[in-house]
Amino acid sequence: MTSTSSAAAPPVREPAHVPVAHVVRAELVEGVHHGSVVVLGAGGAVDFHLGDIEVACYPRSALKPVQAVAMVRAGLPLDGELLSLAAASHSGEECHLAGTRRILEQAGLAEEALRNVPDLPFGAAVRDGWTRAGRPPSRLAQNCSGKHAAMLYTCRLNGWSLEDYLDPGHPLQKTIAGTVEELTGQRVARVTVDGCGAPLFSVSLHGLARATARITTAAPGTPEARVADAMRRYPETASGTGRDVAGLMRAVPGLLAKDGFEGVQVAALPDGRAIAVKIADGADRARVPVSAAALVRAGVDPARLTAFAGEPLLGGGRPVGRVRPVPALDPGTPPTGG
Repeated sequence: MTSTSSAAAPPVREPAHVPVAHVVRAELVEGVHHGSVVVLGAGGAVDFHLGDIEVACYPRSALKPVQAVAMVRAGLPLDGELLSLAAASHSGEECHLAGTRRILEQAGLAEEALRNVPDLPFGAAVRDGWTRAGRPPSRLAQNCSGKHAAMLYTCRLNGWSLEDYLDPGHPLQKTIAGTVEELTGQRVARVTVDGCGAPLFSVSLHGLARATARITTAAPGTPEARVADAMRRYPETASGTGRDVAGLMRAVPGLLAKDGFEGVQVAALPDGRAIAVKIADGADRARVPVSAAALVRAGVDPARLTAFAGEPLLGGGRPVGRVRPVPALDPGTPPTGG
């Protein structure tokens, strides 16, 4: 269904991003990453923000938990690992490929029914091994294959056509759009095509954080809670071995976290505290420490987030600097000279 109570769509304009991370080498700011950050309190109010949190943006794969909720509401019977995979940007490990095959088998479909783009595995180590073995790109290996298999299964259960399930006018995609508007509390501003070929709905960073909080605070047994429980219990299925987003969920009890291409990150705790981050240049090296600093702003114990403080910068093979959140986000950031 399409929400009729959502607020107006966020404005479409150039985002007024601000500095959110410094690239510091030997205590000199060598580079600056711009972006926007929002932190919501347990009651849903904005406790902290930087930059432009109300402008329309594309959440990319950070929207997958919302898409999964829409499919569960439409009858998708998956739980556990397979539901986590339905919301995944996976690394292409064998467990991800096998899980996607299981979803397709439950739907009575073959891999050929998938309409996502063929690709090599997203995980670097997996991709290297795949290439050495001479394996070509495939739809199964592409990081969104679990979502696409779940979309097909949802269509099969509802008697919806399969060949055009990626059309924005398809009943499945209209159902997903309605759930996006309901959970974000705002109209979709623009619809485009994501990298995998699925429709992509633009909302604000604020709306994205609100939707993630609504998923984690939903009553037990609801579609929202089922998705959150699956991803938190099987974080490597929703991402991959060694991935930072899985590490975050392992490090912070009860945390639901999801990353997206172009530097997007969302995370929420069971009491509704939530964060959303957008790095303007799409850099993961800024996304991770900025997200960790935002979680500290949300009240997470900093000791749980030391592994996400920012990757070191090397000089002559040894650490000589680091990517750090700006002091406005992390008041404990050491001053830099230059």
